[in-house]
Amino acid sequence: MPAEFLKLYPQNPDPRRIEHVVRALRDGAVIIYPTDTVYGMGCDIHNARAVERVARIKGIKPTKNDFSFICYDLSHIADYARVSNQAFKLMKRVLPGPFTFILEASGNVPKLVNTNKKTVGIRVPDHAIPRQIVHQLGNPIVTTSIRDEDEVIEYSTDPELIFEKFQHLVDIVIDGGYGGNVGSTIVDATDDDFSVVRQGLGELIL
Repeated sequence: MPAEFLKLYPQNPDPRRIEHVVRALRDGAVIIYPTDTVYGMGCDIHNARAVERVARIKGIKPTKNDFSFICYDLSHIADYARVSNQAFKLMKRVLPGPFTFILEASGNVPKLVNTNKKTVGIRVPDHAIPRQIVHQLGNPIVTTSIRDEDEVIEYSTDPELIFEKFQHLVDIVIDGGYGGNVGSTIVDATDDDFSVVRQGLGELIL
């Protein structure tokens, strides 16, 4: 059965459709959704079977995953990562925004998501659709980019082409309009000597 293709408007996402997505996530759905950078794929972090599905779709072993979380705001972040005062000030200044912060993971991170890693990537995108999904869900969702890391390819930005490619792999593809083709800037904030691991859309001024 092909995935559902669901239209949502970023400026004012329909709460009933958001709730529909949230119910699907609670039932173990894998979804594709827009962010403030590229389209992402993810699931509820507490659903181990769904996390395994995301890993299979990406072609990686669940224990080798490099997934990040989408959180609603900074209050969510403290539940899953240890954040120094300096890191909190920096994140408060630039989030929501196109950044992924690498932080020391707390014991609340589900084992399958984090495996043996001591760090976790945290995102608070400047985009209403994923943030409203997470807000209603009550906990973060796994996020991983669907873009090809080697070259910019068309399906990463056009939701109809994304649906065409992934309709038999995921449960819901959210059409939130054209996406970007530049990923988030990844910042190592495991200590207060902040460093940019990968330069993406976000410009970090320390």
